[in-house]
Amino acid sequence: MDVSLTLWTLTILGLCALIAADFFIGGRKPHEVSVKEAGVWTAVWVALAGLFGLGLWIFGGGAPAGEFFAGFITEKSLSVDNLFVFVLIMAKFAVPPVYQQRVLMVGVLIALVLRAVFIGAGAAIIANFSWVFYLFGAFLIWTAWKLIQEARADEDEEEFEENRFLKLVERRFPSTDRYHGTKLFITENDKRLVTPMLIVMLAIGTTDVLFAMDSIPAIFGLTQDPYIVFTANAFALMGLRQLYFLIGGLLKKLVHLSYGLSVILGFIGVKLVLHALHENGVAVPEISIPVSLGVICAVLAVTTVTSLRASARQAREEAAEAAVAAPAAGEGKDDRASARV
Repeated sequence: MDVSLTLWTLTILGLCALIAADFFIGGRKPHEVSVKEAGVWTAVWVALAGLFGLGLWIFGGGAPAGEFFAGFITEKSLSVDNLFVFVLIMAKFAVPPVYQQRVLMVGVLIALVLRAVFIGAGAAIIANFSWVFYLFGAFLIWTAWKLIQEARADEDEEEFEENRFLKLVERRFPSTDRYHGTKLFITENDKRLVTPMLIVMLAIGTTDVLFAMDSIPAIFGLTQDPYIVFTANAFALMGLRQLYFLIGGLLKKLVHLSYGLSVILGFIGVKLVLHALHENGVAVPEISIPVSLGVICAVLAVTTVTSLRASARQAREEAAEAAVAAPAAGEGKDDRASARV
C-alpha cells in the first residue's frame, strides 16, 4: 500500500486528537473507573478501529483492510497478556485505584512511542534483509514453545521484576516513599525528588517493550506494510487502558490464554518461514490473510470458551471442598467444648 507523507501526517495527527479527547473527556480528573465507563470506552475504541479498517477497505481495497484487522486482533489478544503484568506492577507499587487510570494512560503512550521506534527499525531491516523472515519465524516459534512451558509450570505466586532501565532510574534519581497526587516531581528540603507515580509510569511503558519483542515480529508476519503495522498497534494499545478496568477481574479466569497465544505465535511463525521460502523460489504454499484471520479468531474463541469452563469447574470444586471442610471444622470445635465440660 502506497502511503504518502501527507497521509502519515494526517493519521498521526488524528491519533493524537483521539488520545487528547480520551484524556480530556475521561482521564483529566483522577477517579476510579467503573465497569460501565470502561465498557463504553472499550466499545468506542473497537468501533474506531473498525471504522479505520472500513476506510482502508474503501480507499485501499480488501487486502490492506484484511491485514489491518488480522494485525489488530493479533495485537489486541497479545496485549491482553500484558494486563497480567500490569496488575503485578500496580500491586508492587501500591498504586491507589484513583490514580491507576492516569498511570496506564501515560504508560501506554510511552509504550506506543517505543513501539513506533521498533516498527521503524523492523521495516528498515525487512526492506534490506529478506532473510530476517527466517529469524522472525524461528523466534516466534521459540516464543510459542516458551509460552507453553510457562503455562505448564505451576507457579503459585508471580512477582514483577524490574528491568534494568527502571533500576537505573531508581538508583540515579531519589524518590519519595508516597504518592503526591498525580505529581511526577516534588521539592523537599530544596531537593528535587521523583514520585512513585513517575516510576510506575516508566514501569508500564518500558515493560511493554519486552512484549513488543514478540508482538512486532508477529504482526510483520501478517503484513509488511509499516503503515498498517503502526496503526494496528496504535488502536490495540490505545484501548488497553479501558480493557484493563473492564476485564481486570476476569484475567484470572483466562487460564488457557497462554496456550491460545502460543498457537497464534507458532502459526504466524510458520507463516513467516513459508513466506521466506516462497520469496527464495522454493515451491511451498503461502497462508493467505483470510485464512490467518480465521485461524486467529477461532483460536481466541476456543481459548476463551475452554478457559471459562475450566474456571467454572475449578470454582465448583473449591466450593464443594469448602462445604465438606466446614462441618468437619464445626465437629472439631464441638468435641473440644465437650471435653472442657
